[in-house]
Amino acid sequence: MEKKVIKAGLIGSGFAARFHYDALQHVYSAKVEVTGAWSVTPSKLLEFTRPRALKAYDTLEALIDDCDVLHVCTPTITHEPIVVAALRQHKNVIIEKPLTGYFGDGSPGFNGDTFPREQGLQHTLESLQRMLAAEKESKGKIMYAENWIYAPAIQKERELIERSGAQIIWMHGEQSHSGSHSLAYGQWKLSGGGSMIGKGCHPLSVALYFKQVEGRARDGRPIRPKTITARTHAITRMPGYKNEGYLQTTYKDIEDFALMHIEFEDGAMASLFASELVLGGVNNWIEVNANNHRTKCRMSQNDAMLAYTPDERHFKDIYVVEKTETKQGWSFISPDEGWFHGYQHEMNAFYRSAAYDEPVESNSSLAADTIATIYAGYVSAERKGAEVPVTLL
Repeated sequence: MEKKVIKAGLIGSGFAARFHYDALQHVYSAKVEVTGAWSVTPSKLLEFTRPRALKAYDTLEALIDDCDVLHVCTPTITHEPIVVAALRQHKNVIIEKPLTGYFGDGSPGFNGDTFPREQGLQHTLESLQRMLAAEKESKGKIMYAENWIYAPAIQKERELIERSGAQIIWMHGEQSHSGSHSLAYGQWKLSGGGSMIGKGCHPLSVALYFKQVEGRARDGRPIRPKTITARTHAITRMPGYKNEGYLQTTYKDIEDFALMHIEFEDGAMASLFASELVLGGVNNWIEVNANNHRTKCRMSQNDAMLAYTPDERHFKDIYVVEKTETKQGWSFISPDEGWFHGYQHEMNAFYRSAAYDEPVESNSSLAADTIATIYAGYVSAERKGAEVPVTLL
């Protein structure tokens, strides 16, 4: 059978747009025609489109009109209006994480350290409601680009849960590394938060996903989060912090460490960490403890390939693994980092859905639960770890 042709458009021209485009080269579930791209920065748009022989669109509206699927690879603050505009034209949207958030009140003196967290939560819930309402009225759907969901280790655990009838009792997991080089990431008004949203969204989404899978397999109803207890810290902004130069210290008003403890509707729980305070590369993992098995899912620092060199100059021009400080000694080389992290698999699943209307594992419900939980977590952290209910939409 001949594959269905799906026309794709990229919104944005930065890092996310580049890796989305690269991942599309591995899609085999449909024939993808990348129509072109649009960006608010014309010079960067041309830098992105010319080497790839893509059309540089003058307006967002023209790109939406010409495409079946839109990749939203722009800063989170822009997500809601772009997604709503595409859904109103009945187009599918693949939207980068996080889905939405709170980016301040627009005042020059806004400070992420001091604003009332309830205000951020309420704003975020209203944004989520508008996006979900637009999807409900559209023939298109939101496909949430949480690559961890499609990582091979995560999808294999999904199979174990479904086929063994497992009850998940507790989970713990983490995403941490030595910090982001992006200056925008260090400002709440541009990033919507620090480690809890920027890093913690990954293990949190998977923990919520696994309980959804368990509930659907048992009685057709996902098990969803009930409450969260959270703490955040700004360690590299402590007055007494001794900077040795290995960790990033460009954060203005965000946290660089977060702990989340989630209780689910059935009483199960998950404890998750996220930080900018870990040396030695990216730490991506989640462990599942069920009543009939235990699984450790490692998207990074696995032993698929280990390499040793006594002098890192031998590996000077070789990509080894993300966020490593040195290539000297032993390295956990990822022979195909995108494969282990699920980038290729998520795109293939999204285009299979676009072509044949199959449901997606990483959908708007999971995205909304993730963001609602995180912003309830910020309220909890403001209250020094008090338990806060998660508002389910």
